[in-house]
Amino acid sequence: MSVFKGFEISSSAMTAHRLWQEIAAVNIANAETTRTPTGEPFRRKLVVLMQDIQGVRVAAILDDPSPFRLVYDPSHPDADFNGYVRMPNVHPVLEMVDLMAATRGYEFSAQAFAIQRQMFQQALDLLR
Repeated sequence: MSVFKGFEISSSAMTAHRLWQEIAAVNIANAETTRTPTGEPFRRKLVVLMQDIQGVRVAAILDDPSPFRLVYDPSHPDADFNGYVRMPNVHPVLEMVDLMAATRGYEFSAQAFAIQRQMFQQALDLLR
């Protein structure tokens, strides 16, 4: 096992949490996007994190299969014959919770990295 393994694990976790933050931000930014290039409303993205001996990594980024929300707005250009618009399956409050969780995970990983660096520095100082 490498002396730098702890650094590798912490940095992999920071990378994974940063991507999770980015996906949450994309979801929030598209919470009102009713038409994408596929012709459908934006579909919420989910991040699947995986932990193994190498650290933490993003195993997949999936589309949330939950149904779109229907909002009555007959003046909207994407409204159907009954006046309903299919809206993205994004709930901004849930996205903010995800964003906070990802931020906390990033902060904890950064703190673990800093503590490891401090311990490594102390070990080097002892060897002098």
